[in-house]
Amino acid sequence: MITTCAACAAPLAHDAPRCVRCKTRYCNATCQHDHWRRGHKQICKKIHRGGNAEQYNADQKCKEAMKVAVEKCADDTKGQTCYICTEAVHWKTKEGLVRGCACRGTAGFAHVACLAEQAKILMEEAEENNLGDIVYASRWERWNVCSLCEQRYHGVVRCALGWACWKTYVGRPEVDMVRRSAMTVLGNGLGAVNQYEEQLSIIKAELATDMRWGAPGVGATLSLKGNLAFCYSCLGRNEQSLRLRREIWAVALAFRGRGDRLFLDALNLSCSLMKVKRFAEGKLS
Repeated sequence: MITTCAACAAPLAHDAPRCVRCKTRYCNATCQHDHWRRGHKQICKKIHRGGNAEQYNADQKCKEAMKVAVEKCADDTKGQTCYICTEAVHWKTKEGLVRGCACRGTAGFAHVACLAEQAKILMEEAEENNLGDIVYASRWERWNVCSLCEQRYHGVVRCALGWACWKTYVGRPEVDMVRRSAMTVLGNGLGAVNQYEEQLSIIKAELATDMRWGAPGVGATLSLKGNLAFCYSCLGRNEQSLRLRREIWAVALAFRGRGDRLFLDALNLSCSLMKVKRFAEGKLS
């Protein structure tokens, strides 16, 4: 996602000014004019033809992530073919194979583009035929889970699929739940390759969307804030992580009641307290 100014990399407001033609966003008009003089003029039409700034950026990031995934999996995929299209090289993208699940032997090799197309088609069928929430949820899992071994993708393959998912749904309205779910898939994919700063930006964008349009539910907001706290912790920003986990715990006590999820919230809070050396308080929680 584009969350910073194209000229100075400052965080963007939701209503930040945009290039009229390609919709590239800037923190203010000064940055926009400066960026135009520094070379945006030469690529503005290209970005517009690519679907405007957000779609163009998603396409480029997806290509980069696919390339990284293919290179990382190269030794494991030699002499194999995609279980979806049965080819070694994708006919359109010319990408090689990946395998980032729990499949073994000759199973599970695929092109990221084929995995993305499979997930996209399944979701389109669910939406067009109004197949209901249970079917919808199971089909959405194709963005996260291998259809053969039923295990989650991991590492660079999960990151590449995250970008592929975002690329597929970025053009939808901001209030669209599929688009918002795609943000989550992207954020999780970035976290899978330890790109926590980037993941942090995605989660903050999700929370900002919830504030503007309303959250899908208390549970969804708590999960987002839990992911945000985890990112802060991974980045060594332990006090920020602790503040969030205190907030999560207070809401969770009223919302969740007793159960496994509440136990995990308590465990996360205790871990945050330990990291800032508040051991007595950690024992009490």
